[in-house]
Amino acid sequence: MATNHKISRVLGVAFLLQFITSVTSGLFLQPAWLVPGDISATMLKIADNPDLMKANILLDACTALGVIFLGAILYVTLKKYSQRIALVGLGFYILEGAMLAASRAQAFTLLRVSQEYVSAGRPDYMQTIAKLALESMDFVGFTLHMLAFCLGAILFYYLLYRSGVVPRVLSLWGLITLLPLLVATLLAIFDIQFPEFVALPYFPFEFVIGVWILVKGVPEVEAPIALKIEEFATT
Repeated sequence: MATNHKISRVLGVAFLLQFITSVTSGLFLQPAWLVPGDISATMLKIADNPDLMKANILLDACTALGVIFLGAILYVTLKKYSQRIALVGLGFYILEGAMLAASRAQAFTLLRVSQEYVSAGRPDYMQTIAKLALESMDFVGFTLHMLAFCLGAILFYYLLYRSGVVPRVLSLWGLITLLPLLVATLLAIFDIQFPEFVALPYFPFEFVIGVWILVKGVPEVEAPIALKIEEFATT
């Protein structure tokens, strides 16, 4: 079966970049300045190393762009199987990237407040401002961002499964492991905490599928006739 090598490279790289930037930010940069449950210690760490926070903001901006780029490439790859579903999936990815980028404005607020907190002698009221900025970052940049991601990814992975562009076992891995993550995100919106291990089964998925696409390629196949008929009937 012929493969589209150009699309394969771009799609594979898009998955890998998304994995690398999000993991680097979430597992390495953020823990370096965040002290869970202690806003004062967090502010002191940020003030002592502002370049670390700036690097985190920059990397999150790259992640936001990467999300939109990945959504666009998935749309181009999968629109022949259902343009409407692929378009809705792209819309969720654009929303995800926009919310992640918008949440970084609060990161700048947290950085400036932390620096002023130290220079002003650590007044208590600044802890309240910083806590509000941090909570806003977390709610918009993680909870709502994850909700948009889960909804968009479910649509795209459904099309991956339906089309057979990648092995269906890979598509099922993405779909099945996203469902508990979606439920956990919905609960988090209502302040119901969930154990972090629910994300572990999905964690390596983007890396694995990115490598697989780079190695094996995306086959150049026509949409099955049943899908074409369905798309025609809904127009």
